[in-house]
Amino acid sequence: MSTQLVREKQDLTYLSWSLYRNSSGTAGSFLKSYSELGEKKLYYKLSNFDKVQGVIGHECVNELIVDRLLTILGIPHLSYQLIHADIMIDGKIHEVYLCASEDFKEKGESKIALDVYKEREAYPTESALDFCIRMGWEEYTYQMLVVDYLILNRDRHGANIEVLRNSRKKTLCLAPLFDHGLSLLCRCTDDNLVNEFDVMADMPCNNYIGSKSTCENLSLIPADKMPTLNPLRECDREILLEGLNGIISGALQDKIWNMIWKRWCVYENFCNSR
Repeated sequence: MSTQLVREKQDLTYLSWSLYRNSSGTAGSFLKSYSELGEKKLYYKLSNFDKVQGVIGHECVNELIVDRLLTILGIPHLSYQLIHADIMIDGKIHEVYLCASEDFKEKGESKIALDVYKEREAYPTESALDFCIRMGWEEYTYQMLVVDYLILNRDRHGANIEVLRNSRKKTLCLAPLFDHGLSLLCRCTDDNLVNEFDVMADMPCNNYIGSKSTCENLSLIPADKMPTLNPLRECDREILLEGLNGIISGALQDKIWNMIWKRWCVYENFCNSR
């Protein structure tokens, strides 16, 4: 994929969309699709979508912002492209911003959700965190806990962490971090909700590893195992939000940066106090 953000409208009406999951707490649903060109497979997904209103969320924009954030921090992750496009659902054309990502599986690799794999391979009383540590995935897991705190990821369930097995190379590893749409201000559909949103609120989240609190989950990381990350700087705001004028409101952009920066400062203080 050539660029992260494609503002020129593309004709993707040939894509066929299927239900991904029902949205929790809002109207609409999440839809996904894919295309194959030769050996290249691309996956597409929409933000929260209603057949009458069209897109009523901005989860796809969140994917791009978090992609940029993880690049700055130096954390391996799946890359996303945000695309302006016409799509067709049930015979009706909708103009949307969707996101696309390449298949992260290499040739010869298979994947399985972490919760399913743990159920099969863990000791009877072993926690998800202890299982990941025993499997050699400690650094990955601690990085993930930090990321999910910074962006308040609400949706790190056991299928949003995947195990990759390569029978040819005889390797077993976790897939690059992916699926960060239900994070940041994902439930704020207008500027009134944006202005009311508390960026430091510790909302209950669907975390497979640890507790429902992303804040409490930071304490699961031993002091001598805190991830070594590239520092976030105030000038990085321009990188995170580049090109998003006219796609999301200025108020939402400001609040997203405010959230990420404030949480980063708290995280730095947390590290320095241990």
